[in-house]
Amino acid sequence: MARSTSLPAIASGEGGLNRYLQEIRQFPMLAPEEEFMLAKRWKEHGDSKAAERMITSHLRLVAKIAMGYRGYGLPIGEVISEGNVGLMQAVKRFEPDKGFRLATYAMWWIKASIQEYVLRSWSLVKMGTTASQKKLFFNLRKMKGQIQALEEGDLKPDQVKLIATRLGVDEQEVINMNRRLSGDASLNAHVSADAEGEWQDWLVDDSDNQEETMADNEEAAMRKEMLTKAMDKLTDRERRVFEARKLQDDPMTLEDLSKEFDVSRERIRQIEVRAFEKVQKAVKNAAQKALAPKVPAPAGALTY
Repeated sequence: MARSTSLPAIASGEGGLNRYLQEIRQFPMLAPEEEFMLAKRWKEHGDSKAAERMITSHLRLVAKIAMGYRGYGLPIGEVISEGNVGLMQAVKRFEPDKGFRLATYAMWWIKASIQEYVLRSWSLVKMGTTASQKKLFFNLRKMKGQIQALEEGDLKPDQVKLIATRLGVDEQEVINMNRRLSGDASLNAHVSADAEGEWQDWLVDDSDNQEETMADNEEAAMRKEMLTKAMDKLTDRERRVFEARKLQDDPMTLEDLSKEFDVSRERIRQIEVRAFEKVQKAVKNAAQKALAPKVPAPAGALTY
């Protein structure tokens, strides 16, 4: 099934995006039983019509996630298109017998596809692709919202220090990244000068969207379980440092931990890095194991 015949097209410009958002709201959400049967038909019989219904019923989810990346200065239509590619990958590999909903599984693929596109598109990330820089790139806005740093321009010194500490990066990196990402758009911005509605209004469904709520809850529970199991790989000292530096709302400083363990600050930093790498690898392996298909995709897989 070709993508061009199964998905609404996203025309350039605000008018084209508005029409697309209106069009995808016409596709009905799927009940759990209906979704399961469609997934079985696709998996066992390669039924492209079943796959198409699963895709179109989740286009609003893609748009909702894509709007969260609107502030990176990239064409939102292209961001949505990249998210749709991730959605189709998720449908292709979805295993209904594993017990969770497609939305939960698809979120991982949608976000991964969009983030890869953003990283490919931003030269500032191409110049520095360390894990800490990527973390800062994708989390700075959220952190600013949490500490209510809503003013335009440079952050205050105490705000820079707090963000740098919580994200484990240098203060100068926070300053530089904030300047590069200045002038971000908001979901609360008006669609156009003549429109009364905001961008986020286009993403609201008239009915109770329990599917997305359930997907959010399932994803959070899955991540928590994976993190808990991953931390079993750590030694007692690594676990203590990891929890103190990464999981606390007010992380301990390297200096405080160095005094607690009677070692140098550099040694604590090394332990933190090693613990983080262990947890990251364990979580990644667990996610791949949980979400990867047990059998090859059926013949006649989606094309795009």
